[in-house]
Amino acid sequence: MTINATLINLHNVCQRECWLHANGVRMEHTSDTVADGKLLHETSYADRNVKHSELAIEAKYESIHLYGKIDFYNAKRKIIHETKRGNKVEEAHTWQVKFYLWLLKLNGIDGTTGIIEYPLLRQTDAVALSVSDELHLQKLVNQINVLQESQTCPPVINSKICRSCSYYDLCYIGEEI
Repeated sequence: MTINATLINLHNVCQRECWLHANGVRMEHTSDTVADGKLLHETSYADRNVKHSELAIEAKYESIHLYGKIDFYNAKRKIIHETKRGNKVEEAHTWQVKFYLWLLKLNGIDGTTGIIEYPLLRQTDAVALSVSDELHLQKLVNQINVLQESQTCPPVINSKICRSCSYYDLCYIGEEI
């Protein structure tokens, strides 16, 4: 099994979306929000995108393969930069960056910090990894692993965030809203 940073992010927002994504049901190609986010990532820091490419990193935790693709890593300053469109699911963004920090640490790179950049909001948030965060990530990885292997899709969460989700039509087909 592979657990990636996207699943860490999704699990913090909606376990149903996490399960669907983990089981190969992808709806991002239907979402204007996702397309807008990709465009924002490519255009917000143009100089950075010319000089640097994304950093793919992997590690093993127990028997689970972990994988992440960091938007930008400044190796000299040991800072991860993650670009996001908006901060509606800020906690999920934070745990995604903490996952990257943990992956780096599992690869022997200590003392790294992270910054979540919200260019449209002109806001940045600093992210650090604590020992309790590492323990939480270990539990989270195990929870996602169990969820991923489950034969049953979790129920719809009926949250305000659902309306902007790329899985909205799939989750609410035939539902009266």
